[in-house]
Amino acid sequence: MSSPHRIVQIFNRQRARPIPKEAVLRVVDRVLDGNQLSAELGIHFISPRESALLNRRHLNHEGPTDILTFDQGGSPDCLRGELFICVEEADRQAREFRTTWRQELLRYVIHGILHLRGFDDLDPAGRRVMKREENRLVRKWVAAPRKRPRP
Repeated sequence: MSSPHRIVQIFNRQRARPIPKEAVLRVVDRVLDGNQLSAELGIHFISPRESALLNRRHLNHEGPTDILTFDQGGSPDCLRGELFICVEEADRQAREFRTTWRQELLRYVIHGILHLRGFDDLDPAGRRVMKREENRLVRKWVAAPRKRPRP
């Protein structure tokens, strides 16, 4: 069996923290390998200012957010999309959930991939299903369990 086709580009557009590119690529590969998926992904690490602009423009929400995911027309076996991750939001939420900013950042990568796979967190039932899978993958590929459970 041939290996899946993957293009993953990482763009660092913020200055708050150095991006652990190797860890990001490793998590992407592990999550995609577990489902035998091909992918063409752009992962953008951005500032709160850019996050707030994108959040307002695309979702009509105020302020920065942890991650915005844009599906670029992939298929069930080949994901295509862009992830915009706010590094300072990862740092803030890491303190809140008593984890590291790096672990939080990798959680957002997993979260974005799950969105591209069709998971949705808009309603409570979908959010529970998505969060369960996200937590499973984080435990498997990223970190020890959190000290405070994630809602």
